[in-house]
Amino acid sequence: MRENLPRRDPAAVDISIVIPVKNESDNIIPLAAEITAVMDPQPHSWECIWVDDGSTDDTLAALRVLSKSDPRHRYLSFEQNAGQSAALWAGFIEADGGIIATIDGDGQNDPADIPKLVLMLESGAADMVNGYRLRRKDNTIRRFASFVANSFRNFTTGRTVRDTGCSTRVLRRECMVSLPLFTGMHRFLPTLVAMRGFKLTEVPVNHRPRLKGRSKYSINNRLWVGLLDTFGVLWLRKRALRYGVKEKSREAAADNPIKS
Repeated sequence: MRENLPRRDPAAVDISIVIPVKNESDNIIPLAAEITAVMDPQPHSWECIWVDDGSTDDTLAALRVLSKSDPRHRYLSFEQNAGQSAALWAGFIEADGGIIATIDGDGQNDPADIPKLVLMLESGAADMVNGYRLRRKDNTIRRFASFVANSFRNFTTGRTVRDTGCSTRVLRRECMVSLPLFTGMHRFLPTLVAMRGFKLTEVPVNHRPRLKGRSKYSINNRLWVGLLDTFGVLWLRKRALRYGVKEKSREAAADNPIKS
């Protein structure tokens, strides 16, 4: 059953950072400390939503310790592995912020980039700000696979951003309302958001080597399935409803989540 974004409480936090994690027990506490150090001096209230995607190591135990020590770091844990798209969406549902930020849980995305992206979003330049990695700290196979996937997606569905695989991004809450939900959705977030008429921009962000844990990436589990998903998104893009309202007799209903 589809669960849409709930209405935002006017007293809710300004920024929600959503982080999917799977078997990242060694990275959680150090990354959380970085996030706290970056966000505390900012003029925004914030929270961090960690989504444990069916980890089989001590990830959940680390999240329990973290949440108990600082309740701004909240978590939810899946019964079993459901994939990054499901983890992101569950985090979006759980989030209270009017602005939603995302990073990966492996420590390769730099939390220090979040305030820069938020500032650009608040300037009105865009509804979604996507990072792109100038100097990637990945091996040759991952960089090549990412180049192929990005090039193919942009060629097939129309260019939205140059690095769709970069998880450092911020977006307004309303961008998430009524997105098509499917496994692999996270690879196409900029395209799906643009299809709904929201403005996108991109900025360079830092990318760091993984210091702890092992990558879940492989050619077989990411590249080929991502290329196949592109054809589905192409169909969605070509069949998307497009219209503009010239005039209407009343304002949107009070329970419209986009207006809340």
